Amino acid sequence: MNTLKDVKIGKTAKVLKVHGEGAVRRRIMDMGLTKGVEVYIRKVAPLGDPIEVTVRGYELSLRKADADMIEVM
Repeated sequence: MNTLKDVKIGKTAKVLKVHGEGAVRRRIMDMGLTKGVEVYIRKVAPLGDPIEVTVRGYELSLRKADADMIEVM
């Protein structure tokens, strides 16, 4: 299973599924990371956390733990 955390800088990935439960999953989906959306990896912080992505035309920073819950293709 590939996750958003594993995608390299400058690459685009398509969201297959958002894992997790309850409020955490709902928060990720409320930020626009839903099934079928394309996500572009813009930057990764020097220590790997957070990850900056472009999704639905805006920039979003995600913690590594949250990015690990997003299955991509």
